[in-house]
Amino acid sequence: MNDLDMDFLLGAEDDEGRTRGRSRDSAKSPRGRRRRRRRNRGGFLAPLLAMIVLVGIIGGGGYYGYLWLSDALVPDDFKGPGTGQVVIEVKDGQSASDVAKTLQAQGVVASERAFTNAIASAGKSSALQPGQYTLKKGMSAATAVDLLVSGKKLQNTVLIKEGERLSSVIAILAKQTKKPAEEFFEAAKDKEAIGLPRYARGLEGYAFPATYQFEPNASATQILTQMVDRYTQAAGKTNLEEAAKQLGHTPAEIMTIASIVQAEAGTREDMPKIAEVIYNRLALKPAMKLQMDSTVMYALKKYAIEASNADLKSTSKYNTYMYQGLPPGPIGNPGEHAIEAALNPSESGYLYFVTTDPKNKVTKFTAREDEFWKLKAEYERNK
Repeated sequence: MNDLDMDFLLGAEDDEGRTRGRSRDSAKSPRGRRRRRRRNRGGFLAPLLAMIVLVGIIGGGGYYGYLWLSDALVPDDFKGPGTGQVVIEVKDGQSASDVAKTLQAQGVVASERAFTNAIASAGKSSALQPGQYTLKKGMSAATAVDLLVSGKKLQNTVLIKEGERLSSVIAILAKQTKKPAEEFFEAAKDKEAIGLPRYARGLEGYAFPATYQFEPNASATQILTQMVDRYTQAAGKTNLEEAAKQLGHTPAEIMTIASIVQAEAGTREDMPKIAEVIYNRLALKPAMKLQMDSTVMYALKKYAIEASNADLKSTSKYNTYMYQGLPPGPIGNPGEHAIEAALNPSESGYLYFVTTDPKNKVTKFTAREDEFWKLKAEYERNK
């Protein structure tokens, strides 16, 4: 394009003061014309120069222009599964954006936008559930989304073994859930709140042994309720109340018998036989005392398979060497096998049993007293 063509496009004036490409009426003095010519050219060139600079940044400026544009369009994101461990809590009512802020602040994802983009792309923006989750630092946003919407919340896994006494159960719960033991003891007092059956004197015997998954924010009442619910399932499975009635006992008595069976038995196979010994002693005329070392140990808060002469002097109602009949309540928390044994005792006429080989859990049974003393001597040799 020559100078004349450029002058025409810009509306330049000729030497006689006439504007090319414009009407003559718009012509002014030479001084004014010179000022307008400079102003008009500058007004057109400013956006033109800005465009040239932008093109230079993107096309010719190369690397830095590319970084600027990339950051604006593609958010920062980590690669891979991440490392370490971070516990993240999703609170009730939080949006994906709220969670994204927490994730970035904890170093889980590189940017909020990366997470919100990933969860929106997965169509899971409304799938976040309240709870605590275990994630890792420096993980990709897509991986974080997968873990959070999978439903795998962080939980406390607690194992309660068969026969554990309530004091031990609460100590285990307190340790595993990081809650004060006093909270559990206090919660255990409210029978209605934790769902104890009407025949239960207290929680002892009904904190059912099992492996539990507790939410980290679960209260002591909620935890104990879950355990009692598990007992209720077991009781329903064994038809406890009806079966107890047929045996001539209350459900509470059956649970007391089951707890003694659990404490005395070395193996599952011995359980129905021990249950039979208890029933036979209770049924004898004249009545025979149960004489169970396990009940004495419970009264004294000790653990041993044999009570000493000093132990037998205990005046506790749990001392079945001193008092006739069943103790006041369960001496531990029996499992399902012990409950089934209490409801289905063997029928061999057994009145006595001795754990003759404690190390190998060998227990022998007999209906005769003279054989009992022989078994007792065998125990003395082996203990």
